[in-house]
Amino acid sequence: MTDRPSQGPLAGLRVIELGHFVAAPFCTRLLADLGADVIKVEPPGGDPVRQWGQQVNGVAPWWSMHARNKRSVTLNLKHPRARSIVLDLVRTADVLVENFRPGQLAKMGLGDVALREANPGLVVAHISGFGLDGPYRDRAAFGVIGEAIGGLRYLCNHPAGTTDLPPVRIGISIGDSLAGLYAAFGIMAALWRRDAVKGGDGKPRTLDVALTDSVLSMMEGMLPEYGVQGTVREPVGSRIPTAAPTSAYPCSDGKWIIAAANSQPLWAKLAALMGRPELATDPRFVDNPSRVANVGELDRLIGEWTRTMTAAEADRKLEQADIPSTLIYSAAEVAADPQFRGRGMVQEVDDPAFGRPVLHAGVVPLVMDDPGAIRWPGAAIGAHTAEVLGEIGLDEDAVTTLRVEGVL
Repeated sequence: MTDRPSQGPLAGLRVIELGHFVAAPFCTRLLADLGADVIKVEPPGGDPVRQWGQQVNGVAPWWSMHARNKRSVTLNLKHPRARSIVLDLVRTADVLVENFRPGQLAKMGLGDVALREANPGLVVAHISGFGLDGPYRDRAAFGVIGEAIGGLRYLCNHPAGTTDLPPVRIGISIGDSLAGLYAAFGIMAALWRRDAVKGGDGKPRTLDVALTDSVLSMMEGMLPEYGVQGTVREPVGSRIPTAAPTSAYPCSDGKWIIAAANSQPLWAKLAALMGRPELATDPRFVDNPSRVANVGELDRLIGEWTRTMTAAEADRKLEQADIPSTLIYSAAEVAADPQFRGRGMVQEVDDPAFGRPVLHAGVVPLVMDDPGAIRWPGAAIGAHTAEVLGEIGLDEDAVTTLRVEGVL
């Protein structure tokens, strides 16, 4: 075991990750941050995300956070001897998380039946593009596919007719991360039902988490509105179609300020701050439905006011008036922000791969009385192979033989 002891509410939980890219590794990172012992099984060449994004000496800084708190084991799952090693690992675990295409593990002899023969109480979380059934089950998918088919890509755009550019993409793999988050939540629900002090049934559970389902689940009133009224929610750029004012407004320095004054008291405060208190009782803006119906004119008036000052000046005035507002942060502003620093949401983590501290986002959620922690950054490929295999009875000579044979 590592010499850095686990802490957090999930200390003592063991998770096997047969994952790659984003969704399954994101799920297990959340569990590892809260103390779980996550054993990441990756091919001898490593998870492809090790080379995603900007790189230093062939390693992406993202990896430092993406794989933190996990023990890395290399294993060629296509090798005939790999199956028995995975099953031996499974015997020691509570949970297995994977995000291969549906049926791929079964082809390797590692389907649910084989896994449960090795460990009858194992919780298995399958994460895939479209899920384990349905007509799209076998289609290839990444997070962006889930974002598109789940309705997010359609809404994440400027209003129709304002640009010929393709629909805007969120700058991260949000579909993958949402699926990982739902998987982590489902794992904890399955473990609760299995192990609850009162009423636990001791039975295993299988989770079927689809990227497409995860995105659709987040889409607020889009589907109910269509089902009841037949209306299709359309992209509205920086606004939302349910409340106003809430948008990004231009400032004199070329930056933007976000202001959300979409309740009656907040709108009255903003109108007064603008020096236009009469707007609060103007029939066009007197209540939220009226403001939404006249949002173009409303935002024009607010934009005229914000253009008279810099973004920082506008933010300061809005804050003093107790109106929700913020600058739009880049990575540099996030890194320097005193709120994030004060809460430990921006942390400097020593990482030997870079010879310098790497900035990590902190652990979420913060469990007040038993917090998780960043115990170590993403490990080198196979850094814990001998250690972990030693825990299932393979000595140094056996590990060396497996390396020579191409199993590890």
